[in-house]
Order: sequence, then structure tokens, then C-alpha cells
Amino acid sequence: MSDIITLKTLCEELKIDPREAREKLRAAVGDAKANPELAKARKPRSPWQWVKGSTAEKEARRTIGDNAKP
Repeated sequence: MSDIITLKTLCEELKIDPREAREKLRAAVGDAKANPELAKARKPRSPWQWVKGSTAEKEARRTIGDNAKP
């Protein structure tokens, strides 16, 4: 079975507030040209989660990592 990484785990790693992360992710998913894998991976009304090491996870990290607190 694939390893899954959740938004909660990413937020803990990047030390960012989950609410802010969700806002950034919703905006990024809306721009499918810039984040195609993230948009494909998103399922409405389901938790934010990705397969570990996937392109969608990398796009999510890049998206919520912008302006993350050190």
C-alpha cells in the first residue's frame, strides 16, 4: 500500500497554520495550469492528502511552503 502524507503532517513539518495552508491550497487548485497534478489529486469534500513522493505532494509543499515561518 502507498504511503500517504496528510496536510496535518505537512503543516507540522513546515510549521505553518493548517487554516493558512488550506487557503493557499484552495487558491492553487483553482489555477490548474500552474499546478496540474495538485488539481488532479484534489477530490472535493475529502481530506487533503497525497501519496508520499508524488508530484502532487511536491506541488503542495511548494504551495504551502511559500512564506512559511522558519
